[in-house]
Amino acid sequence: MKRKLRYGMIGGGKDAFIGAIHRIAANMDGLIELSCGALSINPAVAVESGRSLFLSEDRIYLNFEEMIKKESQLPADKRIDFVTIVTPNFAHFAPAMMALDHGFNVVIEKPIAFSLDEAKQLKQKVEETGLLLCLTHTYSGYPMVKQARAMVKDDVLGKIRKVWVEYPQGWLSKLSEREGNAQAAWRTDPKKSGKAGSMGDIGTHAAHLAEYITGLEITELCADLNIMVEGRALDDDGNVLLKFNNAATGVLMASQVAAGEENALKIRVYGEKGGIEWAQHEPNTLLVKWLDAPTQILRAGGNYGDRLSSYATNNCRTPGGHPEGYLEAFGNIYRNFALTLSAKIDGKEPTKENIDFPTVADGIRGMAFIDSVVASSKSDKKWTAFTV
Repeated sequence: MKRKLRYGMIGGGKDAFIGAIHRIAANMDGLIELSCGALSINPAVAVESGRSLFLSEDRIYLNFEEMIKKESQLPADKRIDFVTIVTPNFAHFAPAMMALDHGFNVVIEKPIAFSLDEAKQLKQKVEETGLLLCLTHTYSGYPMVKQARAMVKDDVLGKIRKVWVEYPQGWLSKLSEREGNAQAAWRTDPKKSGKAGSMGDIGTHAAHLAEYITGLEITELCADLNIMVEGRALDDDGNVLLKFNNAATGVLMASQVAAGEENALKIRVYGEKGGIEWAQHEPNTLLVKWLDAPTQILRAGGNYGDRLSSYATNNCRTPGGHPEGYLEAFGNIYRNFALTLSAKIDGKEPTKENIDFPTVADGIRGMAFIDSVVASSKSDKKWTAFTV
């Protein structure tokens, strides 16, 4: 590619948290430029947001339908290559489907859709069009998460037997949705968020991380979902027992009422020979625990190519000792997507490291996880099949 990829953003206007994160991540490597946007359902906010980002007046749109239609009519050297969708859950499907129908690749904030049926329709459309869909499961972008995945794949730990993954937060310990917190309001509203609260919001991240690192698939689960804050409409706490397709077992905890916790995502995976431990609070570190040797500490760093996998070093941006965190992990997903899309446009094969980003298949499993945990929590049976 002899130019930057061009994209348009749907949602993510003034004062929106995740839209700014996506823009920073997309801009990090100089491969992508924001060309247009339909940044808010409020016309005044849409225009103000577009102007603050220095978009051309004629490419500040008031809704995604107008943006996708008009962009598709522009000449090839002007129109966008993909759209990024950063709206609440209930507003993912329609713009994603329309974008694919008009020939645009898609980056979409997780969860992929409002329901499993919508996710399946998107998968079918991606297969029909041959376009790319990237799902921003952020935590899979960390170098040491990729190192853990590579070690499991290379059988360094032996057959995986046990997985513990937890994601405690404390930000919904009060009824914040009735106290003017806009994020809390839509995330706890079944009409906007979907059928699950904490399990849909952060439980899906934990489940994806467990499957991503181990390369295994959840086959059965036993879930207990709870509403701990009186007056809330969706679960804010939950525990899930897991069974995987190699007979390994697991435990998943996701809670948004763990008072005092921030985003304390942590995973431990144990095999026959040893285990690994990774926590987002210390993302540059991977602990490797051996059955017959002292614990080993692996650290992220672009200068550690002699001891880390190519998947890890490909996503390290600095020499060891320089902190890389959430924004860099987000940026890695955008970079890998951009390099894959650029290679595709040029008629070339992307590298195996660059195609390592979450896709529509991960979105399908995320929605199936939500359906399965809700069904299990309501059931009087011990185990519920994980059905896609």
